[in-house]
Amino acid sequence: MEGLLFLTFATIAVLCALNLVLQTHPISSALSLIGVLGSIAVLYLLLGGEFIAAVQLIVYAGAIMVLFVFVIMLLNTGAEKQPTRKIVVTWISLPLLFTFIALAAMLIAQQVPKTEVVTFGGFSGGTTLSVGRSLFTQYLLPFEVTSILILIAILGAVVLARKEI
Repeated sequence: MEGLLFLTFATIAVLCALNLVLQTHPISSALSLIGVLGSIAVLYLLLGGEFIAAVQLIVYAGAIMVLFVFVIMLLNTGAEKQPTRKIVVTWISLPLLFTFIALAAMLIAQQVPKTEVVTFGGFSGGTTLSVGRSLFTQYLLPFEVTSILILIAILGAVVLARKEI
């Protein structure tokens, strides 16, 4: 049962990620990113990381995506214009892309050491205590720098979207 759920939500994540890249309108891409983040939260839940799954949904799929949508709406961007492509370029580039992906996967598989198999529900590191302790001790500076960068990005979007009087 867990394997079927994993395959289902992994497929949803991959399809939403492809849709995210292929969309021409930014709001549609943001909605596809919400689908990716939601399915990743379910994958965390399947692995036994209940707290991480909840944080994934609340913080990333909730708050950060609302922030992204507000910034997109502030910038008032329209749909991206698709360049015209020649069929010859597509027929040449697709086999090259698949060859590159296969070679990269082969090289990565050779470099990564063999580990034990992941078991569903076997993860025990995502408790509130362990995440809070590491966030406010070891990762305090990156956490604060990230919040400042997000604030700067919001201010930059407001400045860019401001109408000249």
